[in-house]
Amino acid sequence: MRYYVVYERTDTGWSAYPPNLPGVGVAGSTREETRDLMRDAIAMHVDGLREDGQPIPEPLGEFVEVS
Repeated sequence: MRYYVVYERTDTGWSAYPPNLPGVGVAGSTREETRDLMRDAIAMHVDGLREDGQPIPEPLGEFVEVS
């Protein structure tokens, strides 16, 4: 699955969250570290939903290209 993730620059690094997975969020010193943490957080969240028999939200959103 591919989830859309929002990255935000902070005073101390980066934060990120996937809008359609409420409660999942991470922060890191670099964007690369934040991306790796987000990948792990999403995997752990989805695994937990599966274990609990909960529905797994479908990835939503799209990219809009502007020229």
